[in-house]
Amino acid sequence: MYYGFDIGGTKIELAVFDSGLQRIWQKRIPTPRDDYEGLLNGLLALTREADALSGCQGTVGVGVPGMENADDGTLFAANLPAAMGRPLRADLSQRLQRDVRLSNDANCFALSEAWDNEFRAYPVVLGIILGTGMGGGLVVNGRVVDGKNGVAGELGHFRLPVDALDILGESIPRVPCGCGRTGCVENYLSGRGFEWLYAHFYHRTLSAPDIIRAFYAGDPQARAHVDRYLALLAVCLGNLLTLIDPHLVVFGGGLSNFDEIYRQLPQRLPDSLLPVARVPRIEKARHGDAGGVRGAALLHLMSPSLSS
Repeated sequence: MYYGFDIGGTKIELAVFDSGLQRIWQKRIPTPRDDYEGLLNGLLALTREADALSGCQGTVGVGVPGMENADDGTLFAANLPAAMGRPLRADLSQRLQRDVRLSNDANCFALSEAWDNEFRAYPVVLGIILGTGMGGGLVVNGRVVDGKNGVAGELGHFRLPVDALDILGESIPRVPCGCGRTGCVENYLSGRGFEWLYAHFYHRTLSAPDIIRAFYAGDPQARAHVDRYLALLAVCLGNLLTLIDPHLVVFGGGLSNFDEIYRQLPQRLPDSLLPVARVPRIEKARHGDAGGVRGAALLHLMSPSLSS
């Protein structure tokens, strides 16, 4: 059996998958935000419950909203204070007495989609999460590309490109980012950024669902906002496609449910690509909210990750 944990800032989810990657059981518990021992004990209790259900010791993969330090295995996870600076993978492995594999939650999302039955034929898969934040993961031949420092695929922290300023205006505020810099694309392209841009240009606050409803109702401001946002998404994504040249791009996260993205991006992207380049296949995630736990479970099925 394959166990996949998705640890978030508010909840921990465990899902158990059989050899055919069919989910057979799942359970959620609140995340102990400031209690490391409580966090470890919660993970241990869920694993033991899964073992009892499965009648075996399943493999354990963990997706986290952060990344491991390549030198000492400690975790950098600003949204998971209990585990910040702690060797979570090593400690959990020691307590469970089995190999534990851990990766960024966006990597797990990308891996889950790359291993979808329909998508396995694509050698290079770029996963992009447009949620509260913006994350990404890169999978090559079924393996996560981590990079030397484990930050490969952190596309939300690319800076606004010069052609983005042509769209937004040179005076657009360089929004401070949680990484400590300003002007990271996450703050403009995420669901939160989608709302911030609307408020910036129209001086009133609406949620992303309300903006999208207004767009479909023909509201002029909402339609102009979506046009601006998709133009920005296209030029930022165009830079990534030129760098990575994936065969498939898969979007997840709440904003990925906005179907206008898939209708317009293929027409907008060619202007941001090299003349010889062709737009890759662009799809909505197939596994939805289950992608995190599914991808974490898959960490034990792939060969070692690609790193330098």
